[in-house]
Order: sequence, then structure tokens, then C-alpha cells
Amino acid sequence: MRTSMKTVAVVALGGALTLTPATVAVAATASTSATTVSAAGELLRAGETLKAGQSRRSPDGRYLLVMQEDGNLVLYRRGTGKGLWSTRTTGSRKGAFATMQTDGNFVVYDAAGKAVWHSGTTRPGSFLAVQNDGNLVVYSKAGDAVWDRMSGLDNLLRPGDTLRPGQLRRSTDRRYRLEMQRDGNLVLYSSADKALWSTRTTGSRKGAFATMQTDGNFVVYDAAGKAVWHSRTTTPGAFLAVQNDGNVVIYVRSGGKALWSTRTGR
Repeated sequence: MRTSMKTVAVVALGGALTLTPATVAVAATASTSATTVSAAGELLRAGETLKAGQSRRSPDGRYLLVMQEDGNLVLYRRGTGKGLWSTRTTGSRKGAFATMQTDGNFVVYDAAGKAVWHSGTTRPGSFLAVQNDGNLVVYSKAGDAVWDRMSGLDNLLRPGDTLRPGQLRRSTDRRYRLEMQRDGNLVLYSSADKALWSTRTTGSRKGAFATMQTDGNFVVYDAAGKAVWHSRTTTPGAFLAVQNDGNVVIYVRSGGKALWSTRTGR
């Protein structure tokens, strides 16, 4: 098996992107109440942009996706002020914006035009939908879901992101999934449900979780908060990608250098 740990411009994230790997500013989900916003339907179509104060809402009006003045893109449930999801890009400077690019990637840029978050999707003509079920989904022109905030269609685990029991990340072609199991084991599966790799942490007690730390280490903790496995990577801002070749790789946030992999590339 080849390791697929060569230096790349993160082409392996599911297709060539039109930006360098996003530098992800990790911050807590921003303010719990949205500022005055202008909503324009539930879709963000190819080529459309959300500037500070602009938003999209679900057809029933219960969910609101807001590009905040502080640089964070946040999905709220209206009437509660509760943030359900965000890009964790608070502090990206005034003037940050989100755009559904024509190449299919959904990207948040700071005011200087630097990508600070992206969906890693590469289907030209894709669009974003804020749905009545509270999900946020990027659909291809053919109607295929290629990313969403709930089910692990996202293939990246960014700094500060955590996989709780039952949560996962999938390769963009959906053939491979990295799943945090309820038995405490983190397992990489093929589409045939064949286990290709694991942390061998079964029995780490109910509630074990995996987290891509901001210091660059990818760690599995048991329910008591004790580390039971880690990648031994120490480059701050590194992120993890589940690739279409079956390899799971930790990359530095700029330059595309691989720091660690499961060595399951095919």
C-alpha cells in the first residue's frame, strides 16, 4: 500500500481547489444573538456571496445562516438565539464574507481575501441550502448532497473540531468513513464496511471522543478525559482529511505538507 503522504496542494481532498488549504481561525461559536440581517431566501447559488450582516433562512423561517460582523458564519435557530453551528472564524477581521464559488467550494474569506474556512467541495455549479430540518447542505447541480453540517459529508476535521460517539467524517466520494464508535474505538471503514484502520481503543468507556487539537495533535480521549491514543503531531493549526484514495492524512494548514497518515492509501 502506498502512503499518499507526499506534499500536495491538498488536491487529495476531493479535487483541485482554487485556494490554498484554508487557515482556520479557531474560536468559540460567536455571539448568541444575531445582529440585524437581511435574508434573501434559503439558497446561496453558485457565484453568490454573503457579506457581513447578510443571511439565508430556511423556507419555514425557523433557521437563519448569518455572516456576522465578527467574521463568523453562524447557523441559528430563530426565536432562541442559539447558535447550532459555525465556521469558528470569529476574529477574521471586519469585512469577512462567505461565497459559494462557481467551482463548487463554499468558502469564508477574511477581509484581506485569505481563506479561513472551506467545505472542501469541488462540484462546479453547486449551491448551498438552509433547510427546514436545521441542516445546512451543499448540493451539486444534479441534486447530490456533497457536504452538510450533520452527517459527516465533510471530509475535514479542522483545528478544534471533535468527533463524538456516532459522528464521522467521509471522503468526498463517500467511499470511506472515519467513525468515532460508541465502544470508544475510532475506525476507518471502506464502503463495503471493511475496517481498514483503527486506534484500537475499544473499551475506553462510553463517551470517548476524538479531537483535532489546535496544537496539531489528533487525540482520542476516554469519557474521563484521559488520552488513550494520539497521532504525536505537534504543528499548530494542522487539520485532518479523509481522502478519496482511502488514506486519512494530517496536513499542515499551509503548504500541504503531510505530517501523519493511516497508511491506507490505495
